[in-house]
Amino acid sequence: KLQKLAGKTLFITGASRGIGKAIALKAAKDGANVVIAAKTAQAHPKLPGTIYTAAEEIEALGGRALPCIVDVRDEKQIGEAVEQAVQKFGGIDILVNNASAINLTGTLETPMKKVDLMLGVNLRGTYLTSKLCIPHLLKSKNPHILNLSPPLNLNPIWFKNHTAYTMAKYGMSMCVLGMAEEFRGSIAVNALWPKTAIQTAAMEMLGGAEVGKQCRNVDIMSDAAYAILGKPRSYTGNFVIDEEILKTEGIKDFDIYAVAPGNALLPDFFLDEAEALVQNMGDQVVIPVVKGDSRSAATSGPIAETFNIIKGVLNPDIVKSTGGVYKFDLSGEHAGVWFIDMKNGGGSAGSGEPPVKADVVMTMDSADFTKMFAGKLKPTMAFMSGKLMIKGDMSLAIKMEKMMSMMKSKL
Repeated sequence: KLQKLAGKTLFITGASRGIGKAIALKAAKDGANVVIAAKTAQAHPKLPGTIYTAAEEIEALGGRALPCIVDVRDEKQIGEAVEQAVQKFGGIDILVNNASAINLTGTLETPMKKVDLMLGVNLRGTYLTSKLCIPHLLKSKNPHILNLSPPLNLNPIWFKNHTAYTMAKYGMSMCVLGMAEEFRGSIAVNALWPKTAIQTAAMEMLGGAEVGKQCRNVDIMSDAAYAILGKPRSYTGNFVIDEEILKTEGIKDFDIYAVAPGNALLPDFFLDEAEALVQNMGDQVVIPVVKGDSRSAATSGPIAETFNIIKGVLNPDIVKSTGGVYKFDLSGEHAGVWFIDMKNGGGSAGSGEPPVKADVVMTMDSADFTKMFAGKLKPTMAFMSGKLMIKGDMSLAIKMEKMMSMMKSKL
C-alpha cells in the first residue's frame, strides 16, 4: 500500500484527543512526523489524553512526534512550536487547524468570555497558525492546509440558536475561502466537516454519554482527512463532507464507522440535509412561539398529566443532583408556560412562570414535550434537529435526561 504521508511533517492543533489525534495516528501509520500542538500537558479530570500520551501513541505506530504546549490564541507559543518543528523535522508540509471551542447558547446567554474564547480559538487561532506556517508550507513539495470547519451555509437556522459559535466556525471556513484563492497553485487549502455527529469528548460533554450511540467514530474523519491530504495541491478551495469524499474513494459500507450500527445517526450542524430534516419536522421550527393561556392548560390534557407525574417523582435527591430551575415555553395544540424547580427545597412543578428566575428556558412544541418526557425524544436529539430551542445553561438540559429515565416507567 502506498504510504502517502511517509516522511511528511504535519502540524496539528488540538491533537491530544478526538479528531485531531485520530488524524495524527492515521499519518503515523505511514511513518509521518507529527507536531502535537495542544494545550493539555497534564491530564484533565474529565477529558482523556495529553500531548505526551498522544506522542507515545504516534511513535508506537511508527511515526515521529513532537509534543508542544500550544494555546492557539498565543502568537509566541505558536511561533515557538513552528520553529521547533522546522528544527526537528526540517520543515512543515501539512497544517491541520483542528483546535476549536464550542458553546451553543443564544446571544443574551453567552458571556463575552465565551465569545472571546470561540473567536480567539476558532477564527483568530486558525488564521494565526496558518499565517505562521505558510512561509514553511511554501517550501514543501505538496503542501496542504486543512481546516476542520463547515461549508458556508447562510441559512438563518444555523445562526439563531448560537450566533457566536456559528460566526467563529464560519471564520475558519472563510480562511479556507480566502487562502485557497490567495495561494492557488502553491498550497492546497480545504475544509473538512462530518455529515453526522462524531463521538468525541466534546460531543459527550454536550450531549451526555448516551448521545454516542447516534454518532460515528473519529475514524471516518481521519480517513477522509487522509484522502484529502494525499491529493495534489491543485485540489483546493473545497468544503469536503467526510462521507462524500470516502464514497469517491470506493467506500460503500459506512456501518464500519457507526458507534452502534443500526441506530439513527444525528446529522451535524450547518448541512442542508440536516436543515431539510428540521423543515420536515413541521412548522413549529419556523413559526414564532404563541403563548397560550396557561390557566386553561393547567388542569387537563397531556401536559397537565405529565406535570402531575413529574410532581410525583420529584424528591430531594433529584433536586440535589440537578440543581436547576426549568421553564418550558410550549407552542402548538397545548400551548402554555410551565416550570420545574429542581433547585429549591424538595422541588416543585406546575403551570405558569417559575417562582424564581429560570436557569434554562426550553422552547418547543407541546407534542414534542410530551414525547420527550415519554422517553421517545431525547433533549439532545431534539436540540440538534431544531425541535428544541435552549436558552441558558446547556448542561441542565442533559441533567434533565436523568429525571426522564426515572419517569419512563410511570408514563
